[in-house]
Amino acid sequence: MYWTPHNGVQNILVEDLMATEKIKADALVAIIGAGFSGLGMAKKLKDAGIEDFVILEAADEVGGTWRDSKYPGAAVDVPNHLYSYSFEQNPNWTRMFSDSGEIQQYIVGIADKYNLRPKIRFNTKVVEAHFDEANNLWQAKTNKGEILTARFVVGAMGPFAESRIPDVPGVKKFKGIMAHTAKWDNKIDLRGKRVAVVGSGASAIQVVPAVQPLVKELKVFQRTPSWIVPKADYEYSELEKMVYRYLPFTQKVRRAVIYGLTELLATAIVWDTPMTDLLERISRRHMEKAIQDPELRRKVTPNYRLGRTRMLISNDWYPALAQSNVELVNHGVEALTENGIVADGKEYQVDIIIWATGYKSPSEGFPFPLTGIKGRDLNSYWAEGAKAYKGVTIAGFPNLFTLMGPNTGPGHTSVLVYVEAQQEYIVQAIQRCQKNHIGYLSVREDKQEEFNHELAKKMARTTWGAGGNSWYYTKDGRNTTLYPGFATDYVLSVRKFELDDYSVKSA
Repeated sequence: MYWTPHNGVQNILVEDLMATEKIKADALVAIIGAGFSGLGMAKKLKDAGIEDFVILEAADEVGGTWRDSKYPGAAVDVPNHLYSYSFEQNPNWTRMFSDSGEIQQYIVGIADKYNLRPKIRFNTKVVEAHFDEANNLWQAKTNKGEILTARFVVGAMGPFAESRIPDVPGVKKFKGIMAHTAKWDNKIDLRGKRVAVVGSGASAIQVVPAVQPLVKELKVFQRTPSWIVPKADYEYSELEKMVYRYLPFTQKVRRAVIYGLTELLATAIVWDTPMTDLLERISRRHMEKAIQDPELRRKVTPNYRLGRTRMLISNDWYPALAQSNVELVNHGVEALTENGIVADGKEYQVDIIIWATGYKSPSEGFPFPLTGIKGRDLNSYWAEGAKAYKGVTIAGFPNLFTLMGPNTGPGHTSVLVYVEAQQEYIVQAIQRCQKNHIGYLSVREDKQEEFNHELAKKMARTTWGAGGNSWYYTKDGRNTTLYPGFATDYVLSVRKFELDDYSVKSA
């Protein structure tokens, strides 16, 4: 018996309410991923009195991206008083923008403080999942051959679950060492070597300055230059940390101020405004101060408006490029040979290649096959671009929720602002199902289409509205990654779960 609420009328049959499941679920909620978003989701469930959940983690430790991001120079690019959970403020941050090791320690601390480890199944990778309509259950198959069942699934893999190495000719021919920033091997010895860094995005601008003093020669292969502004970083004094420890409200004030400033930043990044002009001028002055060579300046100067790709922050990227042992190759990689890289028809011989080429886009689907009702395959459904309702639920995939789903990425502030709002929304949905004896709920197709239609209209007014070639966009140029507005606007949009937006099957 299916129930689709309309105009507030709830048509539930008595016999449906009394029906019981044929199969008992292994857990009420299965969370896939034990990184920032997965652990935060678990904490929100516990706060709501929901203890029947399991976290499935492919690795042997929590942390996700921050567990794996061990490359030289890896650090956060949002002030950590905002790049942290509101419920777990840390008075002991060492600096304004912490390195990956300190962020990882923070995440480990959340798992330990809130006793989440007993809920985690480590070394358990989901390889496929499908919805069992007869029993209102998700069945997830793991790398161990297990079939785990759950009433609800929360996808907390994050947008950076799978690293990307470009499929270039000869990639298997190269006889030297290759490494990706997302899967860094600390045993790699860069000293005195000829090294290539492929990429000029967020990870490249961190790894290049870190390895430049160590290597004999450094070739940086840049396909598109980025807009880069100074990084307002500094070490916290013991006095400042003491104030945070003994006067906790000061951390809340600092967080609120930083959040307000990042929302102001949206007026320069999300939309093309005079604030965009100001940031571009700041970026150019930053560049001119560090780089004297006119040709190098030309290479690193973007020919597009700030905001079209991710704005980056760094104080040492430009100075590193100006060093005598560094050459910026203003061209993408065409092929690999046994001894190096071919770009613009020229071969560059190197000993080590560092791929700073990012991750598969969230618009490319889940990292495993996922099947909803009536055989709907998610990766096929998203073949022309990811779409969801408020970035959290997907039509045809009952009782499935996503954190950091389509169009919920920020271009200007902390993603955790979005994630915390999504977690609260998901908790409300689960509680409503329990209260109303709902077997499953699936967002109505018309509601999802209406939402995405309005989203497209908002997107058309943003900096990204004309399309582009970065990881933000689908193959046809649509931005399915970022939210086209202020973070506050998004948070308010998911503050209340509305059952009328969903089709429902009773338990």
